[in-house]
Amino acid sequence: MTGARSAHSDHRRPAGTRLLSDRAFDAIRDKIVSLELPPGAPIEEEQLASELGVGRTPVREAIKRLAYGRLVVVYPRSGSYVADLHLADLQAICDIRERLEGLAAERAAAEATYEERQELQALVDELDATTDPEELLALDVDVHRAIHRMSHNPYLLDMLSQSLDLSVRMWNLALERLPDLNHHVHGQSEVLQAILDRDGERARLLAETHVREFEDGIRQMF
Repeated sequence: MTGARSAHSDHRRPAGTRLLSDRAFDAIRDKIVSLELPPGAPIEEEQLASELGVGRTPVREAIKRLAYGRLVVVYPRSGSYVADLHLADLQAICDIRERLEGLAAERAAAEATYEERQELQALVDELDATTDPEELLALDVDVHRAIHRMSHNPYLLDMLSQSLDLSVRMWNLALERLPDLNHHVHGQSEVLQAILDRDGERARLLAETHVREFEDGIRQMF
């Protein structure tokens, strides 16, 4: 699962290996989510290890985690490949995300620290100043990840990290054709403001609506 590490395997691996694996995981995940590595592309372990400046072991560890997160498919004796994208998956993913994003926003309204609330206010300011589509989409992801983290629930964080990664691939695929992207992403300001106001119920409802409306917009593109 994205962002999660096996507690048992972590205790057996040296700390340095875990850090390199984390770095490889983040980098390869970003390549997949951004479509730099497109659906169906082979995962070239040696090439990735060279690009990232790590050995093949951290890359293999990262690939195992990515496969668990459904971003990579591993075929015995054939190799690893970027998972295909299927529109049918979108509804299933969003069914989960709609409810969990609402829960995360509700929890963040109650649990976010003073310093985290300052971080959220900075995101509100950045949203107000951003209009470029690619920057907006990246900022939308940053907002989601911040809210997930500020729920202070590691299990919720793991589940949302995985489902968000799967969704972002869909978003990037439809980026140039997404209707009302500017309006949609700027709607995150309302979610953040509800969290800052400690209004958990409003934060939950706004977060659920945000996910649902974006799913509807992407569905229209396919």
